[in-house]
Amino acid sequence: MVNTRKVVIVGAGHVGSHVALALIQSGEADDIVLIDILKEKAQGQAMDLDDGVSGALCGNDAQIRAGGYEELNDADILVMAFGRSRKPGETRLDMFDDSIRMAQEVISHLKQVDFKGIMLSISNPADIICEYIRRQMGWERNRCFCTGTSLETYRLLRVLSHRTGYARRSIQGMCMGEHGNSSFIVWSQVYVGGKPFAALMAEKPDLAALSLDDLQTEVKRAGDIEIDGKGCTEFGIANAACMIISAIFHDQKLVWPCSTALFGEYGEENVAAGVPCVIGKDGMEGVVEVALTEEEQKKFHDSCDILRSFLDRAEGL
Repeated sequence: MVNTRKVVIVGAGHVGSHVALALIQSGEADDIVLIDILKEKAQGQAMDLDDGVSGALCGNDAQIRAGGYEELNDADILVMAFGRSRKPGETRLDMFDDSIRMAQEVISHLKQVDFKGIMLSISNPADIICEYIRRQMGWERNRCFCTGTSLETYRLLRVLSHRTGYARRSIQGMCMGEHGNSSFIVWSQVYVGGKPFAALMAEKPDLAALSLDDLQTEVKRAGDIEIDGKGCTEFGIANAACMIISAIFHDQKLVWPCSTALFGEYGEENVAAGVPCVIGKDGMEGVVEVALTEEEQKKFHDSCDILRSFLDRAEGL
């Protein structure tokens, strides 16, 4: 019997709908269900996306519909995409109170169903909301993690490609820590075609003129620019989610920065933060510990301290 790849998405807004679209266009899901507190919105999005199945000409006859939480009883993957868009001038952490209230509502529904699959969370503040839900549900960390610094990493590849001229697929690198203002580029692990970026900078005068601090600022500011310009971000994070879901369905053992609960890795506990993870059929199958410089390790600890303080606050509610 052929298994149906079923994905349930909670939140039918900009992000949730684009995750569904990415799954349809890539052919990575057979059955997609949208859940939203505004049922008519979920129904409208599902119908519009269903029209897109015909127009995509991708050869994938995915089913897309609106539904309720009972759909989770036989779902493979749950995507958390609930929440409002970030406002201009607002950080993701500023969304904490509103998002926790929404998370509590979602948790009340989750406790009434028998979901056995893997949860991938996007809802901001991403690291905190995902770990809060995981703790409240008592789930193992492998089956409950979030996109973390995926989007920062995409932005790093874009910025470096634009500033250096090298193709994005030739650049290897990542960001770690919070999906937010305390994230940081792990410069010691940035390579171009397998060569350390620092070595390239030492060899090429045009690259030596680049400021790492300016590049870091450009990566961090990208989300703010997008929010100021269009009121939300949607395309990049949707494709990141689709990539991770594909890695699960195909058991790719993809090494990619996601946010997961830490149990001693990188010297951290009682917190969830963005680190390189192995993604396969069982979800987040392990953390890859790379060698950080002393400065990078401090940045990671500082970021974790911020996240831990908000998690403690959430636990006290």
